[in-house]
Amino acid sequence: MRLIQYIDNGGQRQVGLVNVQNGEQIERLEGAGTTYTLAQKAIAAGSPLKTHIDSYTRVTEPDSLSDLLAQRRVLVPLDHPDPAHCYITGTGLTHTGSASTRDKMHSADHDTEQLTDSMKMFRMGLEGGKPTPGTAGVQPEWFYKGDGSILVAPEHTFPIPSFSLDASEEPELVGCYLNAADGTPFRVGFALGNELSDHITERQNYLFLAHSKLRVCSFGPELLVGELPNDIRGTSRIIRNGETVWEKPFLSGEANMSHTIANLEHHHFKYKLFRRGGDVNLHYFGTATLSFADMRTAEGDTFEIQADAFGKPLSNSWQVVAEPDYFGVEQL
Repeated sequence: MRLIQYIDNGGQRQVGLVNVQNGEQIERLEGAGTTYTLAQKAIAAGSPLKTHIDSYTRVTEPDSLSDLLAQRRVLVPLDHPDPAHCYITGTGLTHTGSASTRDKMHSADHDTEQLTDSMKMFRMGLEGGKPTPGTAGVQPEWFYKGDGSILVAPEHTFPIPSFSLDASEEPELVGCYLNAADGTPFRVGFALGNELSDHITERQNYLFLAHSKLRVCSFGPELLVGELPNDIRGTSRIIRNGETVWEKPFLSGEANMSHTIANLEHHHFKYKLFRRGGDVNLHYFGTATLSFADMRTAEGDTFEIQADAFGKPLSNSWQVVAEPDYFGVEQL
């Protein structure tokens, strides 16, 4: 089951079920309004989300999913009415094969006998990232990306600040969560995401990784409700002036990861900060495929990330937005 959030012909936010039997047909969940409200009601009813969705009247929209995407009316599939109550975070070095590019970025002399911190972290995951269910394994690399104000809808343009040195895609899975009133985290679903980063800034010194992550991001367009496939195979590409200039397959799902999803979730939600009642958490699970290993992107490029399990591709272009050369603080 896959959901989208979108703007209808009357300018109102809606939640739609993608009818995969009928291709791109969208069935509006009458009265749902937002995925946030839909999930809140399912939690309050003590009902699985799929079961709760079945209680809604469905109305077929005149526009297909392709129509809605072309008209830029599709929103990210889960957000919070107050962006400050939406945490966006992530974990790195979680996929088999993900250490190679990072190791090269962080190694000054590429001495294969001297392990970088990135390679050490990756090996820790291989050795202890898949513990017995119900127990905690080794903690992963973790980073803060921003709040809901940095979310960019599918098909919309990424604003890249002029102080950035790079803008490169990171094709990842995103876990989408809503906390119940008592703070219990509930997983609403999974989506494809582009955890865009500034890899040149990161390459200068790995301690700049935190700076490199403070950029916009996107996820969707569709939200997968239910279990995550064990083996996910997709494609990440860069399109420039209508032509594909870079393309590579990417792998995800636990069959291709050094951590279980449950272990990554535990090491995020063990912090009470992220269990505040009513908050949304969007968590990027990492990747092993980056165009940065092969090329630099250019302003105007379009990033396209696709995997069959998630329906339509996630597509965003980027452009530079001017920022002041210096930010001063006023004395109060």
